[in-house]
Amino acid sequence: MSLRTAVIGGGTVSENHLSGLAQNPKTELVAICDLDEETARAKATSYGIKAYFDVGELLESERLDWVHVCTPPQTHLAVATEVLEAGVPTLVEKPVTETIEEFEELAAVAEREDVPFSVVHNHKFGLVMRTVLEEIESGELGKLRGVDLLYTGSTEPDTANRGAWNFELLGGEFEEGLPHPLYLGLNAGGLPRSDADVAAQTSLVGDYEMEFGYDCAQLQYVSEAGTLCTIKMLSGTKPVRILYVHGSESTLAADLVSQTLVRLDRDYKASALARAQNNIDQIVDRVRGTAENVGVVLKDKRAGEWETAMERNGSYYQFDAEAEALLTGTEPPVSVDEARWTVKLQEAIRDSVPQTETAATTDSDGSAESEVPSDD
Repeated sequence: MSLRTAVIGGGTVSENHLSGLAQNPKTELVAICDLDEETARAKATSYGIKAYFDVGELLESERLDWVHVCTPPQTHLAVATEVLEAGVPTLVEKPVTETIEEFEELAAVAEREDVPFSVVHNHKFGLVMRTVLEEIESGELGKLRGVDLLYTGSTEPDTANRGAWNFELLGGEFEEGLPHPLYLGLNAGGLPRSDADVAAQTSLVGDYEMEFGYDCAQLQYVSEAGTLCTIKMLSGTKPVRILYVHGSESTLAADLVSQTLVRLDRDYKASALARAQNNIDQIVDRVRGTAENVGVVLKDKRAGEWETAMERNGSYYQFDAEAEALLTGTEPPVSVDEARWTVKLQEAIRDSVPQTETAATTDSDGSAESEVPSDD
């Protein structure tokens, strides 16, 4: 059995969904829906599927088992609600909603209709992140003490990477990408103990023609298990994305850019020889990880099979896992609680932006104004 699936929204991110669903043996891609008729028709022609320009018409005309919502986040609540009320399981792109109130409204619809819904957290399913989560689950790291995620090189607020609608967000394009490091931190460190255990800070460093509230953010919280977690996210820098997971027995350092993993399980302070061994261990682990990644790529080029394609694409991996959950009636790989806390953390970041930012704008006569109100 395969799931008859449609994608709503034909923007940039939809291509990943369309290509993944077209290849997945567990899904049958049947339709694309977009308000822009030219966009919908072009996508439909490319994939040999039907084009729709209205969500209601799509739901009335097609017998669907699954829908992927790839519209701007400002529309997610309305679109996903319509799909869920039609009884169709729904996968929503991130950010799933703009506010926690919207998220709770959407979650309530899903619960009332008894229809599964989940959120795209694709970076969770990358090669190295899957290994990290497996090692945490195994208990080999010992008691988890702390998690530190450094996530730099994010897109600056004024870049229309996914569309100009991003400029309506307080952090612009930068804010649109924040769910990725937030849910990675949540998966590694565990969910926060409470709202009171979350603290966030932001800064606005860049100069932009448009008004934004922030372009850098950091967040700290204590998990339910007492783990101290920190996540630092910066735009306007080179990409350095390293996740440290500190256990009582060893520490993992996962490079999310190179997809390599370093295990630090010795007392490298013990002697000069031990300090030298630290460098050797890191080199060996990085070389091994690089070789494993090359092996996956070569295998994919030779075979071209779905299973090997999933190894290279976290979105494909999640789509397959979500489809399996729907087919077997099991829990989705991204839980409602994980999605809820991702929204909560993003809202905590927005709430930390001062209501009035001291900024400098230049009038036509060259004079400067200050105390420009920020967006709320």
